Amino acid sequence: MTPDAVPAASAGGDFTEPTLDYWQELHREVPARFSPAPPHRFGYPVRLPDGRVLVLPLRAVPPGERAVASLIANQASYAVVSALAGHMADLARGLGAGLVVGLPTLGLAFAAGVAERLGQPRYVPLGYSRKFWYRDDLSEPVVSLTSPEPGKRLRIDPNLLPLLQGRRVVVVDDAISTGATALAAIRLLGRLGIELAGVVVAMKQTRRWEAALAALAAEGRVVPPVRAVFAGPQFERRAEGWWPVEGTLAPLP
Repeated sequence: MTPDAVPAASAGGDFTEPTLDYWQELHREVPARFSPAPPHRFGYPVRLPDGRVLVLPLRAVPPGERAVASLIANQASYAVVSALAGHMADLARGLGAGLVVGLPTLGLAFAAGVAERLGQPRYVPLGYSRKFWYRDDLSEPVVSLTSPEPGKRLRIDPNLLPLLQGRRVVVVDDAISTGATALAAIRLLGRLGIELAGVVVAMKQTRRWEAALAALAAEGRVVPPVRAVFAGPQFERRAEGWWPVEGTLAPLP
């Protein structure tokens, strides 16, 4: 079925649809149902460094006139997670980090695979939940695009601090969107005196995150490089489907 044959009514007329299958496999070419060029309907194909194609579902952002391509890593197949972790490890390898720090929640789907491919025996996970032995001074506030509730804080288990001391680390996440989670991690690790080599993600989702890192630079802080396997722009809805908004597609890597 070609994109033109997909009835908009099947998704309420906004060219999105509930799905769990788009990102479950990799393709040699863009599947016939989807278009490699705009207008995009329902899915957005991205090409990985090895040439294979991953189709991401398009999710409308409230109030519904804009959309983004979405990757829900803990709902993806092992094959896709493994392939992305391999590419992320390639990006991280040149940063010279001796330890991977994984960001919650979806970044933890990749952190172990990246660390293993870098020859590291383990990684350090950050989290949102507060165990009774945690310390509030080892946390930073964070508000993300997909989890906007107030009061959420990025935390580290104090028992993991010895693993970080004197180490050069790379932060791993599934995506960078607003930059809020990455910014919280940078601030937290900075307060702990940890040297940050860079941030490695599967996807750069639009370029909104650049403002957060620019604010960090304005404070006189060192801004780490951000590397990604693929990128997706913001989209605007038109009568025939979703079109990329000019200037919102981040450069790679």
